[in-house]
Amino acid sequence: MKTELTPAMQRRLAKLAAAAGRTPDEMLPYVMRDGFEYTEDFVRKVNEAIAEADSGDGIPHEVVMQEVQAIIDAHAAKRKKAA
Repeated sequence: MKTELTPAMQRRLAKLAAAAGRTPDEMLPYVMRDGFEYTEDFVRKVNEAIAEADSGDGIPHEVVMQEVQAIIDAHAAKRKKAA
């Protein structure tokens, strides 16, 4: 099956590819599978997450691991009580 992109779609694909650091040819399968809106939203969210991580605004790994361990410990305590 062959399909042609309109000039507006080609510009949109080129802009999306640039935002994703890819070529339009690399992005086209994602757009064909998921649509422009979903793919654009996905790339935007990924770029925001990368910027947040690069700026150091994220939660430090050690803090996350402490919280995870506390949840695991609380769950284990409940299971021990129930047994």
